[in-house]
Amino acid sequence: MSEKSSFTDLSTSEATEVVNEYLTAFYAGEHEVARRLVSEDFAFRGPFLEVAGAKAFFDGAAGLQTMVRGHRPLGQWQRGRDVSTLYEVKLKTPAAAGSVLMSERNLVSEGRVTSGLVVFDTAAFRALVPQAGTGAS
Repeated sequence: MSEKSSFTDLSTSEATEVVNEYLTAFYAGEHEVARRLVSEDFAFRGPFLEVAGAKAFFDGAAGLQTMVRGHRPLGQWQRGRDVSTLYEVKLKTPAAAGSVLMSERNLVSEGRVTSGLVVFDTAAFRALVPQAGTGAS
C-alpha cells in the first residue's frame, strides 16, 4: 500500500496530532509537556543545534523558553509517520519582538516524536536574538 502525501486536517492523523501537541507545548515554553511527547532517543538538527537524545535537546533549547511567545501554523503535510509543518514562531527578547518563519520535519513512532529537522530564516532570528549561533551565553 502506498502512502499519499496530502495537506492534513489536524484531527485526521495520530502522527499529526502528536506533532501539533509537541509544537504547541514547545512554543508555549512548556518544555516539561513537550518533553513527554518525544522519545528518549529524540534526534534534532537545526541551524544552531544538532544533538542526539531528548535531554541534550531540551538542555540545548532551554534558552528559548523565556523568549518564545507561541507559534502560528501556516501549513502542514503528513505522509505516514512523517509530518512537515510550516509555521511562524513569535519571539520577544530584550533586543526586539517579532516572528521567524520556520519549517520543521518530524518523525513519529509509537505516539512520540522521534526526530526533528528544522530550517528557518537565520537572519530574522539573529535580528531578534543577536548572540544566536555565536557561542555567547
